[in-house]
Amino acid sequence: MTQDWTTSGPDLHLALSAAGTRHAALEDALRAAIRDGRLAAGTRLPSTRALAGDLGLSRGTVVEAFAQLAAEGYLDARHGAGTWVAGISPGAVAPVHAARQLARPARFSFSPGIPDLTSFPQAAWISALRQGLRGLSASALGYGDPRGRADLREQLASYLARARGVRADPELVIVCAGFRHGLSLLARVLRAEGARTLAMEDPCVPQHREVAAEAGLALWPLAVDGRGARTDLLDESSGRAAVLSPAHQFPTGVVLHPERRAAAVAWAAATGGLIVEDDYDGELRYDRQPVGALQALAPDRVAYGGTASKTLAPGLRLGWLVVPPRLLDPIVSLRAAEDVHVSALEQVALCQLLLSGGYERHVRRMRARYRGRRDRLLALLAARAPALTPVGISAGLGLLLELPDGGPTSSHLIAEAGRRSIELFPLDTHYRDGRPPRDGVVIGYGALPEHDFEAGLAALGDLLSDLLA
Repeated sequence: MTQDWTTSGPDLHLALSAAGTRHAALEDALRAAIRDGRLAAGTRLPSTRALAGDLGLSRGTVVEAFAQLAAEGYLDARHGAGTWVAGISPGAVAPVHAARQLARPARFSFSPGIPDLTSFPQAAWISALRQGLRGLSASALGYGDPRGRADLREQLASYLARARGVRADPELVIVCAGFRHGLSLLARVLRAEGARTLAMEDPCVPQHREVAAEAGLALWPLAVDGRGARTDLLDESSGRAAVLSPAHQFPTGVVLHPERRAAAVAWAAATGGLIVEDDYDGELRYDRQPVGALQALAPDRVAYGGTASKTLAPGLRLGWLVVPPRLLDPIVSLRAAEDVHVSALEQVALCQLLLSGGYERHVRRMRARYRGRRDRLLALLAARAPALTPVGISAGLGLLLELPDGGPTSSHLIAEAGRRSIELFPLDTHYRDGRPPRDGVVIGYGALPEHDFEAGLAALGDLLSDLLA
């Protein structure tokens, strides 16, 4: 008779020994699963009828095995409710890594790259998802176009043209899992085309250097000063590609000077090179109009990358590329081969949020909130740590705090902050050689929940006052 594997109840994989009686083999298999931790305390077991059907045993055999293990303390049977693995199992062996303690998170984290996750627009997101699911065809939940959903690409193209000045054809928009994933796609395509070197701002996001290295590209550090990246030095690079963040360089916060924007475009045109534009927080400017995307100056030479990680939440894994036409086919081929698709449901929700205007309303609301936080942080620094110099204050989710010569070092400051359950971030890790021209720390004002922000500022102020006294 063919075995029926459609019985109700949780699935349970057990390998029964051929030696001895059937109920003894079942008892041994269950004991081993509990001792090894494969069946954790509190796990509900299938009913005796369901397990008997799954294993091809008589129900009486399973009942007998359960009764024996309950008598030994391995199982807890509750009449009319079912059978569970007991809370305390004699002789149970703890999993190998159970003793490993995770570091306790700091009470106040001033992470520069995280938005206020408690401000995520849950109601608007749920409404957008519900609206998007109405009338959604079953085929829309398949693998779909490697570039992403067509309706989302259309909405992104419209939004980016309006808000960031991007010259975006929906056919050239690619939805990816954040900017880092988009950079990985571009780096691997460049390597396949024969590129060996990638110019990258120094300092920059350390993980971006790792992405380039994993793609097999050597890095050519591009120095950054008060006018942004030294694009006038690109001619000295042996490569034909560069990663720039023109609107708001991280971590210095500098805006790329117009002359250097023009120099970058001229270099790309003269060499046939590619500029990868990282516009990670272009919407979050406070003291003047947002700086338009570099891509608009040379859409055939600039691959534009953006993300919802700073405006919504990094956990969504939503980003986008607008690529030059010549890169579309190789990127789509690579995307199809790796099969790293952004969830269709996240795409549906973001599309509706853009269509309804909810995304831009949220961005405007958070822009005002983050500006207020920035101003409160600057006021605190002026009052309690006037010897420190805040840099890159016009945009984003954080600023660079330069430390004076002869004062506390960044390592000392960060260590003392840790003892007070405050998390600060060093500047030196953003430099390729770990040696910034001025010592400093990067302080974010977005990550703390609004209800904790004042307490976090007070704790930071106490720390700086004590160390600078």
